[in-house]
Amino acid sequence: MSETTAPVTTAASAASVAPAAGRARAARVALRTLTVLLALFYGVASALPKLIAHPSAVEAFDTMGWGSAAMYIIGVLELTGGIALLVPVLSGVAPLALSALMAGAFVVQMSYFDGENAATPLVLIVPLALLAWTRRRSNADLVRLVKRRA
Repeated sequence: MSETTAPVTTAASAASVAPAAGRARAARVALRTLTVLLALFYGVASALPKLIAHPSAVEAFDTMGWGSAAMYIIGVLELTGGIALLVPVLSGVAPLALSALMAGAFVVQMSYFDGENAATPLVLIVPLALLAWTRRRSNADLVRLVKRRA
């Protein structure tokens, strides 16, 4: 191979790798942004009203006949899930747990409130499923960590 062709081949392969690396970085940034937005949503917009017993949350749980204990439990679950989204080793299982919570929220909306806000939990399941899929390898890390400690 001559000296003139080696740099051209290297430059061509480097040029084809650069856009892929840029897309991968953009995807990581987008997923991180989505994660932070969902964590903020679950921590602030969803859990906080339940944990501070905002009148709208109290009214909803009274309508269902579940009382304040259930309201606080669900608030804690949402806050815990939001925080867990930000913990690397939990970032694969947290979206699964929150998706299960949203499936329950959908059933509640359909059962008690005639589907008034039933679309909200379904819409939230979509980005949670995306996060669960992209972070599925962290589940293997979690299993290894649990086995190591057992």
